[in-house]
Amino acid sequence: MRILIDATPLLLRSAGVKTYTYHWIQHLFEEARNEQILTFPRLDRFAALNHERSMVSPVRTFYQLGMLFAANTLQTIPLLDWTIPRTDVFHASNQVRNPPRRTRLTATIYDMTCQLMPELHTPDNIRADESLVRNLITRADGLIAISENSRQDAIRLLNINPDRIEVIYPGVADVYFGARATPAERPYALYVGAIEPRKNVDTLLDAWESSHLKRDFDLVIAGASGWSSEKTMARLASRPEGVRYVGYVAEDELPGLTAGATAFVYPSLYEGFGLPPAQAMAAGVPVITSTTSCLPEITGDAALLADPRSPSEIRSALERLLTSPSLQQQLREAAKKRAEQYRWKNSARRSLEFFRKLG
Repeated sequence: MRILIDATPLLLRSAGVKTYTYHWIQHLFEEARNEQILTFPRLDRFAALNHERSMVSPVRTFYQLGMLFAANTLQTIPLLDWTIPRTDVFHASNQVRNPPRRTRLTATIYDMTCQLMPELHTPDNIRADESLVRNLITRADGLIAISENSRQDAIRLLNINPDRIEVIYPGVADVYFGARATPAERPYALYVGAIEPRKNVDTLLDAWESSHLKRDFDLVIAGASGWSSEKTMARLASRPEGVRYVGYVAEDELPGLTAGATAFVYPSLYEGFGLPPAQAMAAGVPVITSTTSCLPEITGDAALLADPRSPSEIRSALERLLTSPSLQQQLREAAKKRAEQYRWKNSARRSLEFFRKLG
């Protein structure tokens, strides 16, 4: 069986989808038996993951993205049918709009935020998502959802036959399991993620500033600025008491930073999977996260949950966890156990079974 994975997210500046694609493809290579895993564009080796730049040379990046633009624009011409190798399955990325027609088509459903919370997205993102649903999701022979919550949202909002969607959780990079803490001057609670409205950093800052915890702990905010982040970035630049904004943290530095945290706090309004809290659990760090979307599903009994729109609930959870070593230990043990199901080898094996069923 020949399976072609669209790897174009690896050519773009991206975080979650790029991380997913990067690790998923590598583990599909490792776990394949009678399957031949191919990538578009062809990747013979993987450089270190970098969210800010393409995984291939500038010339190849320009050429491949130009080809994809042409394939998406020329809707009446099956350009990809003429340019990709003959395969049994083509797994499309979230960049494809005119997929090949002579092979089985699959795709990944990440989340439904554009439909559920359009106010948290740019108009361009909403239009792109509508095009993705129309040209790819509704036409696919099979779909992978990265959580049961995303699956149920897709069934309800897009009227997709439930039998077409299978839940396969992503994985956490092996380096997080048993990661060694980077030394720090003071204990800290940690947030990792983009600075944008959906991630809800302002409510976290409100909770922190109204607590007494800043006398003994820092709140470390790690992540690059995203869209509509000017107000939050200005607030971080003012250096609130007890808050350290460290900006974008390189992928190889994140495990140590995560493992060193006393608690990991992630008050996102909606997630398809929630990779940062899963990474924290793998590192054995107690987690505080939201009562919304997939986050209770992913964290299970290994986290404290709070209403992400309530600064007082977030503050209460932080104060409860950071002042209780026994609760920290309880959640630390539960987190490591829970995270074992988020191994990339498990995700790759289940994905190969999914592809075999289509064959």
